[in-house]
Amino acid sequence: MSTTSTRLLEVLKNVAETDEVERNLDLPLYDSQVLDSMKTVDLMVAISEEFGIEISPAEFEREKWATPRLLIADVEQRLAS
Repeated sequence: MSTTSTRLLEVLKNVAETDEVERNLDLPLYDSQVLDSMKTVDLMVAISEEFGIEISPAEFEREKWATPRLLIADVEQRLAS
């Protein structure tokens, strides 16, 4: 697992208040109610602070953040851009 993945999972774990996100990268974050709209905004802010990238609500696509694995892929793509 990359350093970015590890850091991002730590951020996600703190916002979601569960370590299940580290154990199951295919956990459905919204369908299992790990994330809701308020926690999503908190996660955007935390990612911005940790990685120095801005993710506005207008850019957010729930499908791209549906699981920890998809979230990692999206953030890694944003960092590479």
